[in-house]
Amino acid sequence: MFDYLIVGSGLYGAVFAQQAKAAGKSVLVIDKRPHIAGNIYTEEIDGINVHKYGAHIFHTNNRKVWDYVNRFAEFNRFTNSPVANYHGELYSLPFNMYTFNKMWGVVTPEEAAAKIEEQKKAAGITEPKNLEEQAISLVGTDIYEKLVKGYTEKQWGRPCAELPAFIIKRLPVRLTFDNNYFNALYQGIPVGGYTKMVENMLDGIEVRLNTDYFEHKAELDAQAEKIVYTGPIDAYFKYCYGPLEYRSVRFETEVLDKPNFQGNAAVNYTDRETPWTRIIEHKWFEFGKDKDGNDLLKTVISREYSSEWKPGDEPYYPVNDGKNGELYEKYKALADAEKNVIFGGRLGEYKYYDMDAVIAAALNRVKIEMI
Repeated sequence: MFDYLIVGSGLYGAVFAQQAKAAGKSVLVIDKRPHIAGNIYTEEIDGINVHKYGAHIFHTNNRKVWDYVNRFAEFNRFTNSPVANYHGELYSLPFNMYTFNKMWGVVTPEEAAAKIEEQKKAAGITEPKNLEEQAISLVGTDIYEKLVKGYTEKQWGRPCAELPAFIIKRLPVRLTFDNNYFNALYQGIPVGGYTKMVENMLDGIEVRLNTDYFEHKAELDAQAEKIVYTGPIDAYFKYCYGPLEYRSVRFETEVLDKPNFQGNAAVNYTDRETPWTRIIEHKWFEFGKDKDGNDLLKTVISREYSSEWKPGDEPYYPVNDGKNGELYEKYKALADAEKNVIFGGRLGEYKYYDMDAVIAAALNRVKIEMI
């Protein structure tokens, strides 16, 4: 018998497992994939740590979380500074004075703020009711049309006017020349990749890969006092109220026999016509160097295509609109009634989580469990 069966070896599951073991509990971790680390899994290709399920850049203002992850990995000083490509015009992301200068020719913060306010007033927006209105109120009509609208509609598969305003509130807008996308005190990429970090978290813990929980549910449940479930909450209850909606992502990854493809880790394609949302060039997450500090002569790129989720696809982003919010509450009521099951993480809680928030949630939950 184990004290805990943890379904899923992503961040929530790995943190919970590590902390439970440290508290003297016996733990079994299973994962249906052939590898640990969930969607933050990185695999080495030609000396480059490739983010197999999309770019993950760690950032946080939570010192407790930062200290925790640094127990399991050394982080480099990577700063996320994406570039926006609109029909071959390149703009700085986050939206800052470089962006405003190129868009409008303004030079001072006062000029930029005045231009945004002028376009906001012209659009007649006082209380933003959706993503489109929220974006225009933040950055004006020109930037919304060129750098927000097409990208967002590709990513979510819905018109911006039908998306909730809160999605765009994460977007930093600065009247400075600061090119750091995240407003975070601590930021970086684990040296050697995320997989190594999760391996260190799971050190000494039994892990069974290629193990589908639902195919062996009765047998697995019988082996543990409690279950920590990090898969989709609707799948756990056999979609009894119908499936929750997600967005999925498809990747086309290529190894190129050249040292540099785009000169930046992330380039977002913000026009509606380009089918992919962005291209990631993985080597730049570690400054184009191998583990010995030598320049890498090849590069690996991944084009990302956003799509509607369907059974069999990997669910990535919960669609947190009103309809899905109501449906989730029904599933949550069922989950709350499961006294020996803890539902956690992005899929278990149907929540768009940054990595640091997933870790904080797992640390808090396991602390409650150990009291």
